[in-house]
Amino acid sequence: MRDDHLITAKQLSREDVESVLDRAAEFDADPAAFGDRHEDAILGLCFFEPSTRTKMSFETAIKRLGGDTVDMGTVESSSVKKGESLADTARVIEGYADALVLRHPSQGAAKMVGEFVDVPLLNAGDGAGHHPTQTLLDLYTIRENAGLDDLTIGIMGDLKYGRTVHSLAHALTNFDADQHFVSPESLKLPRSVRYDLHEEGAMVREHTELEEILPSLDVLYVTRIQRERFPDENEYQEVAGEYGIDLETLGPAKDDLTVMHPLPRVDEIAPEVDDTDYATYFEQAHNGVPVRMALLDQLLEGDR
Repeated sequence: MRDDHLITAKQLSREDVESVLDRAAEFDADPAAFGDRHEDAILGLCFFEPSTRTKMSFETAIKRLGGDTVDMGTVESSSVKKGESLADTARVIEGYADALVLRHPSQGAAKMVGEFVDVPLLNAGDGAGHHPTQTLLDLYTIRENAGLDDLTIGIMGDLKYGRTVHSLAHALTNFDADQHFVSPESLKLPRSVRYDLHEEGAMVREHTELEEILPSLDVLYVTRIQRERFPDENEYQEVAGEYGIDLETLGPAKDDLTVMHPLPRVDEIAPEVDDTDYATYFEQAHNGVPVRMALLDQLLEGDR
């Protein structure tokens, strides 16, 4: 597998993260100033699952750099519908592109495709596995609002199936961050993720009630309970709507608490929070463009 494939956040060192975030800050300051940076570069988009923010921010990022995209379209309109394998689809599209972005519902799909393609591959989410580019924009947002060291962060919601959570937790082990995980018992972090975090030196503190740790938090990262990941609808119904925050919930929080969410949200954060200084989730979504510009710039320059 090529070294410049980005499959999991476990590949990212502190130096890697800081390099991307520093470059992203340059793009963020004046994104329109880099329109000839990668003229003629083509980014191949292979999305086997619905996506709004990830797909559109990758499209915007490459176009801000002067490049363009080729898009396989929906699964229903592609040769996948005729029975073409994932590996063959990726190998065909790499013939048209300088780099590939893959989203797939199966955990491990990106790693498998990485064995077959010769252009850089970015994992844009593989089932309940990993989502490393989301993690980079999450870290950028955290750094801008709270800093990445001496940080106390609470991560709440679907920790079992939440790929953004798994990637973020791994990446935070590079920093002086105290991590607390809040979820129903049935949606706790998978044992494999807890094991890896322990191996990386992190202290995994798990809670079922946000109130236990809310006053100490600098950042609260909320996630949606993902109905589509549950093998049993009854299991989903047992926890649906169990975790949500509103202004009353946030009463004991620090005044400068940063509330984040990878989006889309359903009912985890009440709309009344949107207009407060706590709310950072729309800024977080915006940050997908400069961060992905920085990552694509490194890949296309061969710096990774």
